[in-house]
Formats: sequence, structure tokens, C-alpha cells
Amino acid sequence: MNGLADPTPADLRDAAVAIAVEAGRFARQGRTEGIASATTKSTLTDLVTEWDRATEALIVDRLAARFPDDGIVGEEGAGRASATGRWWWIDPIDGTTNFVYDLPGWAVSIAVGDAQRALAGAVYVPSVDEVFAAAAGCGATLGGRPIVPSGRDDITTALVATGFAYDRERRRTQGVRLGSLLGEVRDVRRFGAAAVDLCHVAAGRVDVYFEEGLGPWDVAAGALIAAEAGCLVTDFAGAPWTVGPTGVPQVLACTPQLHPAMVALLGGTERPAR
Repeated sequence: MNGLADPTPADLRDAAVAIAVEAGRFARQGRTEGIASATTKSTLTDLVTEWDRATEALIVDRLAARFPDDGIVGEEGAGRASATGRWWWIDPIDGTTNFVYDLPGWAVSIAVGDAQRALAGAVYVPSVDEVFAAAAGCGATLGGRPIVPSGRDDITTALVATGFAYDRERRRTQGVRLGSLLGEVRDVRRFGAAAVDLCHVAAGRVDVYFEEGLGPWDVAAGALIAAEAGCLVTDFAGAPWTVGPTGVPQVLACTPQLHPAMVALLGGTERPAR
């Protein structure tokens, strides 16, 4: 895989999978050894550990060896300009709060894309040893097997996943929205990692996922996996979602049959600035 001059989306997917699995196992071993430092970033609820940083460093090293001219955007600050037009979005531990509390729902998320589209992505969930992956035009897989969303078409029986911002005022707004939503759907789940939530929609484990205020590293891999599985991935108003170098204002992923109802339910909510 080293030195591929013109890798296909499938080549990029396979590289993302291999690196994500190695990084996830490294982070999982680190968690068993213990956390010496858990500090905060944007708010008191936005945690980061030494294993977030060490895992990101491992991923960057592997990408530098395989794709030395590609750009990198990492949640923990890794950055490199692109000479190829391709960029890698890295979330070394998506769901750091779960990681700190030794809850299972955290993952390594790695995606790559160019100016036009996401090309490949992988999400590895170490606690259950599950690998979700996708390449543009090639479908999505779990453990190498194709996955598809649930196909549910009745919003009243839809199981919905969501997440909450770190900012307290934004969380209050989200709480009001959630209160109005609860009476319209089967139930709501909050697992704590955007990448994993998107993969759950792709695999039919939940029917809908929505959240706002995320970074591109949170969403890039999972959004491609969901889209390649057959989900619609948009913002709350139904506009196509695309990965970019800055924050992702909103993401809604669901079965196509539920999309109009979810857009209607979310349509009156605040749209954060891009």
C-alpha cells in the first residue's frame, strides 16, 4: 500500500480500515493501562486524554508513510497541507467521555476525500471489535459484509439517535427540541459518539440520527458509510451534506422513507452559522 500513486476509493478504504483497527487496539490497550490526564478543551464537558493525542499521532504517522502528500485534519490539532487534493479527517477517539468513563461506545474514525466528495472511510469500535467501512460507489460494510438501513417508513415507530453540544446554552435549546420530538417517534437513544451513531443508521440498528455543531472529523467517515448503505444524509432542511475543512453545522441521516417527516420535524430549529 506504501507509495500508491493513484489509489482508488477501495484502496483508500482498505488503508483507512487497517489504520483505524491498529489505532483502536492501541487506544483500547491504553485504556486498560489507565488514564493519567483527562483535561478539557472548549468547555468543562469537552474532554481530552493523553490517549486521544497518542492515538492521533499514531494515525498521522501511518498516513505519512502511505500517503505522504495528502493533507490531514485531526481533532486534536494534527494538520498538514495537501499536495494531492486529498484530505484525511481523523477522530482518534470519537466519544472521549465514553472512553474516560470506560463505557463501550467510543470509536476511531478515519475518512478521506477531495474537493468534490468523500472517497472512503472507516469506523472501528474496539469494545465490540466491529469495523464499518465504505468507499465511494462501492457500498458500505460491517466486518466486510454489506449493510443496508432499516427501511422503516413510519415516523411514529422510528428509533432515533442524537447527541448534544458541549455548550450549555446550546444543550438547553436541544433539550427543548428533544422534548417536542419524543411524542412523535418510538423512542430516542443517546450513545455518545457521532461516528458510531451514523454507522448504526447504516446498519439498521436505529432508523434516524441527527445532531448539530459537530466537526468534520466527527462525521466524515460515518456520513459516507451511511450514504453508501442507502441512507439519505443531509442537513436539517434537507440540503445535501458535504464534508468540508471547517465545522459541520447539522447532519441528519435516516432511511429515505423517513426523511420528509424528519425534515418537517426539525425544520423550525436554529441553523448554526457555517
